[in-house]
Amino acid sequence: MSEEPKVVPFTTNMTLEPNDSRRLAALCGPLDQNLKQLEKRLGIHLRARGNLFEISGPEQRVKATKALLAQLYRETLEHESIDGDFVHLYLQESGIESLMKEKVTDLGSVVTTRRKSIKPRGGHQTSYVKMIRSHDINFGVGPAGTGKTYLAVACAVEAIETQRVARILLVRPAVEAGEKLGFLPGDLAQKIDPYLRPLYDALYEMMGVERVNKYIERNIIEVAPLAYMRGRTLNNAFIILDEAQNTTAAQMKMFLTRIGFGSTAVITGDITQIDLPQGQSSGLNSVLGILSKISGLSFTYFTSKDVVRHPLVQKIVEAYASQDARKQEAQGGSGRMPDSDRDAS
Repeated sequence: MSEEPKVVPFTTNMTLEPNDSRRLAALCGPLDQNLKQLEKRLGIHLRARGNLFEISGPEQRVKATKALLAQLYRETLEHESIDGDFVHLYLQESGIESLMKEKVTDLGSVVTTRRKSIKPRGGHQTSYVKMIRSHDINFGVGPAGTGKTYLAVACAVEAIETQRVARILLVRPAVEAGEKLGFLPGDLAQKIDPYLRPLYDALYEMMGVERVNKYIERNIIEVAPLAYMRGRTLNNAFIILDEAQNTTAAQMKMFLTRIGFGSTAVITGDITQIDLPQGQSSGLNSVLGILSKISGLSFTYFTSKDVVRHPLVQKIVEAYASQDARKQEAQGGSGRMPDSDRDAS
């Protein structure tokens, strides 16, 4: 009986220039933790001696590692240190699976605001930004932590700073985990504030607290519950409907018919986290089927691979998705999520 031939790993060397000890230390991390993280995630062996790196493993993974090392070394020009979270986000941004197949994800479509530039991470985020810039009505659907709302707010800030729109409207249905507004203390503003806090946080980061508050006072930025949209026509505005999975079918129709000339609308939500009363269907769920064939709309579907929070968040999302898939299979496969690759209009 003949033995199976051993697979000899592919080995290559690369030299990072310039030979800067500070930048090399930042790249490798304390006790080479960043290199160990790359080894674990990419399934390769990596050894550094000064600015010379030896990489061994499956050929395509080795080539992917070379590309990532070169990109990360460029980042050390602007960053004094690089930690594990930064490396994780960079791996997500680069699209590990694409790199394994020698396809490098387009990392363009940077959203620029006065305070900072926001770079989309990965193919779906890049496509999402491009769609928002080129379509009047856009849907971003996927799990928590994929940047749906954050990127939409960034595009809104960019649009108002470049005078493409005259105002920003941030809208949310006031439904959360079965709670009713009437049970909460305070007046209406105090009741709805907790529901809108993620939108405020993103605005503060991109525009600053003082400027955001000034724009709110002047009604250039309006943050409101969905019920307040009835009867209005919204022209020359950038409108974001967040947590849209908690709209009813009637509310979704009402919102979409408010959009006027010169406006851009972004509807975001996670159809696996619906908090409507039992038996009430989600407006986001239904609208994805109703409007799927209408030209001029864009649909971007995010998956757990697009999660840019703590690495455990991605694993948690995947675990829940697996459980939901098993339940759907047991019930005959009804209610399955749309194809995650369908990210264009």
